[in-house]
Amino acid sequence: MGDSVTASNLGQMAHDLSLWGLFLQADWVVKAVMLGLLVASVWVWAVVFEKVTSLRRVNRAADAFEDRFWSGGSLEALHQAEGERPTHPIAAVFGAAMREWERSVGGEIATVGMQQRAERAMTVAIQREMDRLERWMVFLASVGSVGPFVGLFGTVWGIMNSFSAIAGMQNTNLAVVAPGIAEALFATAIGLVAAIPAVLAYNKITTDLARFAARLEGFAAEFGAILSRQAEERG
Repeated sequence: MGDSVTASNLGQMAHDLSLWGLFLQADWVVKAVMLGLLVASVWVWAVVFEKVTSLRRVNRAADAFEDRFWSGGSLEALHQAEGERPTHPIAAVFGAAMREWERSVGGEIATVGMQQRAERAMTVAIQREMDRLERWMVFLASVGSVGPFVGLFGTVWGIMNSFSAIAGMQNTNLAVVAPGIAEALFATAIGLVAAIPAVLAYNKITTDLARFAARLEGFAAEFGAILSRQAEERG
């Protein structure tokens, strides 16, 4: 009686095609692939949320800063308020140039070549800020490109095990074959679930980062021209 109940339960499990049932019936290698892809998928969404939030925040801060910058107020006062301890990228670029300007005006270093020094300082500041904003972008690109192949590896492994089991049972009935094939293909599905959002998010965020980098470079060029004119007037 116990043996018949066990066989009945096994038969029911073998035909459980729900997502949870497919995971439970999968080989340990396929389970490891599925779990890894699920963790990667959650991490992808966390990175996407962080990047979207960060880009919105720095763009709002840049809008507010540029309004104050072009309002005609004192650059020294603006530097003391935001440039000395910058909390967003465009303020960091502004502060880097103002430090060179104040050192030249204060007589610490020669005024000659001040514009070149300020431009180099702003270039370094832009690179540093963009490196900070681009953190984890390589992870998105990696999941987008590698995720489907990892899922395919789990599928191939699962199908190999299914065929081995079919050969051992010597039964090619569809009811016997289908569960093993389904659980193997489930790994590829999870790989696509992780990879597709990663690719779409990477493309969108990369475009937004490039647009923001161009904004910083444009501000640096305009501010460099302003400093150059002031240096000529002082000279």
